[in-house]
Amino acid sequence: MSDTSLTQEPVSSSGSAGAPAFDLQKITSNSDGTITGMLLAGFNEVVVNNPYFAAGGGLMVLGTTLALARLGIVRTSGFLYRQMLVDLEIPSKDKSYLWFLEWMSRYKHRSLRHLSVETNFVQHDNGAVSTKFSLVPGPGKHLIKYKGAYMLVNRERSGKLLDMTSGTPFETVTLTTLYKDRYLFSELLGEAKKLALKAREGKTVLYTSWGPEWRPFGQPRKKRMLGSVILDNGITETIVEDVKDFLQSGDWYHKRGIPYRRGYLLYGPPGSGKTSFIQALAGELDYNICILNLSENNLTDDRLNHLMNHIPERSILLLEDIDAAFNKRDQSDEKGFNSGVTFSGLLNALDGVASAEECITFMTTNHPEKLDPALLRPGRVDFKVMIDNATEFQVRKMFMRFYENEDELCDQFIAKFKSLNLKSVSTAQLQGLFVYNKRDPKQAIEMVDTLKNPYTVF
Repeated sequence: MSDTSLTQEPVSSSGSAGAPAFDLQKITSNSDGTITGMLLAGFNEVVVNNPYFAAGGGLMVLGTTLALARLGIVRTSGFLYRQMLVDLEIPSKDKSYLWFLEWMSRYKHRSLRHLSVETNFVQHDNGAVSTKFSLVPGPGKHLIKYKGAYMLVNRERSGKLLDMTSGTPFETVTLTTLYKDRYLFSELLGEAKKLALKAREGKTVLYTSWGPEWRPFGQPRKKRMLGSVILDNGITETIVEDVKDFLQSGDWYHKRGIPYRRGYLLYGPPGSGKTSFIQALAGELDYNICILNLSENNLTDDRLNHLMNHIPERSILLLEDIDAAFNKRDQSDEKGFNSGVTFSGLLNALDGVASAEECITFMTTNHPEKLDPALLRPGRVDFKVMIDNATEFQVRKMFMRFYENEDELCDQFIAKFKSLNLKSVSTAQLQGLFVYNKRDPKQAIEMVDTLKNPYTVF
């Protein structure tokens, strides 16, 4: 062997018996190839042939393999999910959200095990109380079968995001089904809408402003018959004819570049039937009513404009007691109101650049003399009519409506009414008298003199 070869010598007595010893001086004198061989030999001795290192390396390889396998399964399942399943998300801000929950509450599913209750508490004018409980699917997962297709319904409630207008958490309902059955989503929502509209059929929905949006106020009211509100001779027919003509004149307005909106002002003493007539008119037209209180303390010009531009379809906008918000151009403080709406903001919302189109607005007031002429000009108020206290025509019509086929008693009632020279009796007072004596017209005649006092409580 040459001088550059590696030599092994026995270790001293202080080393391990039988273990090879390396001469460092000879290693440094060797060529590069010999050094590499030495390093590989050392690696094999320390790592490969060491059982502890071998076990750790095996675990590492096994862990890496399992992680890659899991990642592959997740990606494969995600791909298959996207290819085979489809989701429909319905947020709580969408109109169809309540429709779907109502549909779920009426649709019979054996799988519904977790329910939530919605209680509607109504106190009537006569003091009676009625309560209605509606059971709807609670938060969680529900499995339903619709037209032969299985759907997973997941109702989730956010624990962090809140609706700032109501303080309630945001919710979403997610429907999941096979991709081939995705067309059933439209059919299901259509059925839910039809069910909701059927529940309101023959009724008038009252909306009130809630933050930046309109929300139903209480339960839908049964439509009030137009004939149940008796105004003076010819007034009802004139208003109804004008409104119906407006609804049929959209093309006429657009061709002439005239904003397609119309404003009505009903003014007169309290209890003369202004608001009742508007409710009856809405029933006649199959419209709903959006009530906006201008004296609301957190109402601003921007919010007023937003609300008036987002009125629900087929709805009448009602601004009651408009004089309570503004006396001429100044804000009224006689009732302690402090609204953020300015008079110019109101005018712009009614007839400005950003004002709503296809809108019917009714305003009522007991004091028309307090209204500024700028508010009453055409374009903002196009039709003004006084709804006054009861005339002889109204007294006769109301008596005959409460007591049919009692013409003779009606003449007696009118004669006594005129003899007492009652000229400031509201239709609300007359109705109170007739309701109190609903089965006794003779007693109503005897109590005519009670109408002298407008504060009489029957």
